[in-house]
Amino acid sequence: MIISVIIPVLNEAERVGPLISVLQGETTDHEIIVVDGGSTDRSMEVAGGFGVTVFRTPPGRGGQLVAGAAAARGDVLLFLHADSNFPRGGLAAVARVLGQHPAAVGGNFRLLFDGDDKFSRWLDGFYAWLRARGFYYGDSGVFVRRPVYDALGGIRPIALMEDFEFNRRLEDFGETVCIDEPALVSSSRRFRGRHPTAIVGGWLLIHGLFYLGVPPAHLARLYDSARQRRRRADA
Repeated sequence: MIISVIIPVLNEAERVGPLISVLQGETTDHEIIVVDGGSTDRSMEVAGGFGVTVFRTPPGRGGQLVAGAAAARGDVLLFLHADSNFPRGGLAAVARVLGQHPAAVGGNFRLLFDGDDKFSRWLDGFYAWLRARGFYYGDSGVFVRRPVYDALGGIRPIALMEDFEFNRRLEDFGETVCIDEPALVSSSRRFRGRHPTAIVGGWLLIHGLFYLGVPPAHLARLYDSARQRRRRADA
C-alpha cells in the first residue's frame, strides 16, 4: 500500500519543512506532494529542498487538493494541512486501520489543538463530539482509498467548505474510521486573539448559509472579509 500525502500550502515556509521532515521519517511506503497556491514566501523552495513533489496552482485550497490528487500515484490519499503536527507512526496507523477494516472507504484522525488555553481544550472535546456524529474537517487529516475518491468524483474545487462537502459525500458512500491513537495535533493560531463566541458564531453562520445553498464563492468573500477585519484590528 502506497499512501500519497497531499499538502496544500500558502505562505507556510516555517511549517512545511518540519512537517515534511516528520513524514519522511515514516517507514510506511508513501509519497509527499506539496501544492502551493501562490505563496509569496519561500514555501516552494523549502519544500523542494526535501526532494518531494512540488508544484504551483492558482489560489484556492479546493483546487490545490484536486491538483494534488491528480498527480498522486498512491492507493490511499491523505490530505494534510501544513500547520499539522503529524504523529509518529501516523502513516502506519492509516495502513493498519484500513487493513483491519477492508470495508472502510476512508476516515480521519482524532484531532487535538496545540493551544494551552481553555478554548483549545474545549475544542478537543467538541471535535470529538462532532466526529461521533460523522462530522469532521480537513484539519483532521482525511484519508480515502483511491478507487473511492475516483468513484465520488473527487474533491470539488469550490471556494470554501470543500473539505466538509467532500467528507459528507464520503460518509454517505460507506463506512469510515477514526484513528484515535495516535492523534493528530493542529495549530490553534487561527483562534488567537478572538473571542470563543465570535469563533463559534462564525462557524454557525457559514454552515447555515452553506446548507441554505449560498454559493461557496459568496461564503469565501464573507469569510475573507471577516479575516481582514481581524487583521486590521490586530494591527
